[in-house]
Amino acid sequence: MRLTKVLDQIKMKKLVLALAVMVLVSLNVRAATRWIPVTADTWQWQLTGTIDTKYNVNVYDIDLFDTPVTTINALHSQGRKVVCYFSAGSAENWRPDYSKFLPADLGNDLSGWPGERYVDTRSANVRSIMVARMVLAVSKGCDGIEPDNVDAYENKPGLPLTASTQLNYNQFLADEAHSHNLAVALKNDVDQVTELAVAFDFAINEQCHQYNECGVYSIFINANKPVFNAEYAKKAPAKRPAMCNTAVEQHFQTLILPLDLNDKFRYSCDL
Repeated sequence: MRLTKVLDQIKMKKLVLALAVMVLVSLNVRAATRWIPVTADTWQWQLTGTIDTKYNVNVYDIDLFDTPVTTINALHSQGRKVVCYFSAGSAENWRPDYSKFLPADLGNDLSGWPGERYVDTRSANVRSIMVARMVLAVSKGCDGIEPDNVDAYENKPGLPLTASTQLNYNQFLADEAHSHNLAVALKNDVDQVTELAVAFDFAINEQCHQYNECGVYSIFINANKPVFNAEYAKKAPAKRPAMCNTAVEQHFQTLILPLDLNDKFRYSCDL
């Protein structure tokens, strides 16, 4: 009987060890399959209109809800990576999941954006909606995500949001994205770049050249994480702006684009 018990214990230990190895292998495979962007990656950013898939770039940043799977598949067939945009800090009343936000989740309107309101990023319901959006991104084949409006505390959200609650929420977004094998961008939130850079895979910035805020992003560049920067204009420049020389020196991937991000024109500082 004692020998039988010893043999049973040995079998159980072997089984536990085998399961532990399987878990470790699974985790390693998951980590290895997540896209890791690098500073040399070039990009295109178009959130409205029919996506022009002909740009010779490494990364396309497109709308999560409006972009059909066929477009994502077409980009993948060309060897492109796809980042899918959604707002993580606001509720847009034209989105298909808008009805899932509770009245208590909603704050002030976003100035200049009709039909869009800040959300309470402390809310468990809001966070569950964002996780569902990440699941949608995975199902559509997105390689990464761009959660927008993640600096609401700096604006007038009509909700008791602070720098501390914003850090907590943004860290939550990064952790959840990684748990779904998605690369994740830190969108703006310039004042918290230093604290959050380690948690995010790349940065997306709007107008840091215009507002003289680009210097803080060196922490991304030094970690070989790309900084995808957009500067807005009413039309493409007729000649190369001096700003582009600065962007190249900083190793930023800078585009000059229309504010509507509709591909009406595109000027790349890489040219």
